[in-house]
Amino acid sequence: MPDVQLVVRSTRVVTPEGMRPAAVLVAGGVIEAVVPHGAGVPAGARLEDLGDDVVLPGLVDTHVHVNDPGRAEWEGFWSATRAAAAGGVTTLLDMPLNSVPPTTTVDHLRVKQEVARPKAHVDTGFWGGALPDNVADLRPLFEAGVFGFKCFLSPSGVEEFPELDQEQLAVSLGEIAGFGGLLIVHAEDPHQLAEAPQRSGGKYADFLASRPRDAENAAIAHLIGLARKLDARVHVLHLSSSDALPMIAAAKAEGVRVTVESCPHFLTLRAEEVPDGATEFKCCPPIREAANQDALWEGLAQGTIDCVVSDHSPCTTDLKTADFASAWGGISSLQLGLPAMWTEARRRGHGLEDVARWMSAGPAELAGLVGKGAIEAGRDADFAVLDPEATFTVDPAGLQHRNQVTAYAGRTLCGVVRSTWLRGERIAADGVLTPPTGRLLERNG
Repeated sequence: MPDVQLVVRSTRVVTPEGMRPAAVLVAGGVIEAVVPHGAGVPAGARLEDLGDDVVLPGLVDTHVHVNDPGRAEWEGFWSATRAAAAGGVTTLLDMPLNSVPPTTTVDHLRVKQEVARPKAHVDTGFWGGALPDNVADLRPLFEAGVFGFKCFLSPSGVEEFPELDQEQLAVSLGEIAGFGGLLIVHAEDPHQLAEAPQRSGGKYADFLASRPRDAENAAIAHLIGLARKLDARVHVLHLSSSDALPMIAAAKAEGVRVTVESCPHFLTLRAEEVPDGATEFKCCPPIREAANQDALWEGLAQGTIDCVVSDHSPCTTDLKTADFASAWGGISSLQLGLPAMWTEARRRGHGLEDVARWMSAGPAELAGLVGKGAIEAGRDADFAVLDPEATFTVDPAGLQHRNQVTAYAGRTLCGVVRSTWLRGERIAADGVLTPPTGRLLERNG
């Protein structure tokens, strides 16, 4: 057995077998063993007794828009990864768009990596992008270590990342399936969107009508059909429409290789509560009604929804105009996902073991991050330490995000992240962060 340098002990440690009193032995940044709470401390090891605070596996957020380089004034690697660390997130994957250049060639990936390397407070990996004109770049990007490829089926909102039409989707997915890759999809059908009423102004009801559930449902149905035909692996991003859950469940039962995520804002915020003009709540697809949210929670509990990730998509404050039609669409929540989800999960009778499965194990499995996602021997010693009974009121000025705009402003949330640990080193504690020690990750295998 390697020499154990650190013992993290708590009366509440969340492991794959459940929550229990335990001590976690750490050697070389890796979990060596999880032993009974009262076990002796190995000679030479440092003991960190965390009392009754809950030790969770560090969160894995596979849907983060960092926007660096090119739009770093929206969010950069320094600020994004600090926000992640402050919120108990120890690993994130950066989306390929909103940066300039987008991550659509190997050269562009190398630019992104060089920018991120000195700034990353948490471990950071990268998705590639699938565009109409970069099919020849997909395999080289995969071999260079991206975790998969993102595409849009409707306009992305930035001109350098155009959407795929149905023929282009089939070509790209066929190419990706040929080398065993994963396609992750913003699934809204452009024809359904074009037929929906489009009204400018500050009424949330008008915006909600402009992004109907049928747009998601139609796009997901087409994607499932294509995945079935090509035996391809696909992942539905930021599911908002609960109507799609039965077809997703049926496809999974049939053996179609489809997975799906949802986001804290769809699971904790409700259309009925969005004030007119409050475009900090705008995202695409949109926050829907309470009944829809209830059904999403059922899908999560049943396992139809595989994971919960932030879709942190920030912008500068001036882009959040009071007009829902023209305001930038995106929710800033990277630092707040854990308490937001825990607040609603406990209200609905779920435990922190469930939250860990949705926000750590599930995303790690999606991305193939075998060293992440659980507190068990052989995994990285990544921990989020939470006081689950403490509450706080969200003050945007206290967030680490580059721009302090968030739909959670003024909300009282349950669960305070006391500290965050990356490979056995404390990187955040009570709002104080260490210099960046995150590593750049590449897909394994």
